[in-house]
Amino acid sequence: MASFKRTMKRRRMRVCRAFAPLGRFFRRWFGWLRYANPFRYIKRIDRYIIAKFIGTYVLSIVLIIGIAIVFDINENISKFTQYHAPLNAIVFDYYANFVPYFANLFSALFVFISVIFFTSKLAGNSEIIAMLAAGISFRRLLRPYMLSCVLISSLAFYLSAYVIPHGTIIRMNFEAMYKNSKTVTAADNIQLQVENGVIAYMQHYDNRTKQGYGFSLDKFENKKLVSHLTATHIQYDTISDSKFHWTLSNWKIREMRSLREKITSGMKRDTLIQMEPMDLVYSKGQQETFTSSELKDYISKQVSRGSGNVVQYQVEYHKRIASSFASFILTIIGVSLSSWKRKGGMGMYLGIGLALSFTYIMLQTVSATFAINAGMPPVIAAWIPNILFAIVAYGCYRHAPN
Repeated sequence: MASFKRTMKRRRMRVCRAFAPLGRFFRRWFGWLRYANPFRYIKRIDRYIIAKFIGTYVLSIVLIIGIAIVFDINENISKFTQYHAPLNAIVFDYYANFVPYFANLFSALFVFISVIFFTSKLAGNSEIIAMLAAGISFRRLLRPYMLSCVLISSLAFYLSAYVIPHGTIIRMNFEAMYKNSKTVTAADNIQLQVENGVIAYMQHYDNRTKQGYGFSLDKFENKKLVSHLTATHIQYDTISDSKFHWTLSNWKIREMRSLREKITSGMKRDTLIQMEPMDLVYSKGQQETFTSSELKDYISKQVSRGSGNVVQYQVEYHKRIASSFASFILTIIGVSLSSWKRKGGMGMYLGIGLALSFTYIMLQTVSATFAINAGMPPVIAAWIPNILFAIVAYGCYRHAPN
């Protein structure tokens, strides 16, 4: 047995000597990669706080959303019964999209409550005092909190930008069918610029059938009318492979060139017009059904058209970005407030945390209202809560225990 061990040891040494030059080569040219490993900077104390943070955050979401579902069922059970909503539609179309929407909407609130809750408990058990007494600075103590915020904020932004909008469409369709939620499906006297110098007008449009009536399309060159198209009926082609595909019925085109005029007409005509049904009808909350990339394209298209009905889309686009930074700001405030060990427990800190969280949500709503109704720039409206609370966070950080 001993001879076998010696033989294996000699073989391992020969292998190590054979690959030693290769190891030196990789250490010389690729040794810097070890600094790019994120787990190199996560110590045992970091794993401990991250586990506490994420665990408390998930638990708070489950508890609060569970209570919200119970109240929502109690409020809407009569409508579900009245409109004969099937159980699978209630579960998978409504509540499966209800939960992530509201969980993400109040994500900053859940983060703040979680930080206040478990940090106060750490302080009450003298764990914060032991960390500071061991030479860990308050700035170093914030590292696991910030790492946790990176995970939560990244997930929250991805959900709000790309996942939740698709679920919102399904949830709104369910509400329109089984909760008798009023949605705008028609519009009258629509006028918009579809291209540079091209103005479209529609007397009436029905979004359910994708049909319009009393349509006209005017083209201008150097502020002079050069073409006037009219059609009694226009239909959007929903099965076409290309966008902007419309079918005109009973159409007529008048082309004005100098002193001459050319008139052509027909019964049916397929054409491409740079407008879509979403450009013609606006319903409340429509901006929440667009992904961030769709919002960006829609905003640029509407701005180029000179449309004034674009502010709520701009606010929604910037709010998604600004909200992802709220977790960092509220976490700094929460840690700074709750890391003190005082008599009376965490009741006072939890009350302050709830007050600050609801103040943040109220500021978001008020600033968005000012942007829509008072002409405030959407970027400023979306970032005002973060700017104000960043000042509060800096003040709390300066007075945190060290």
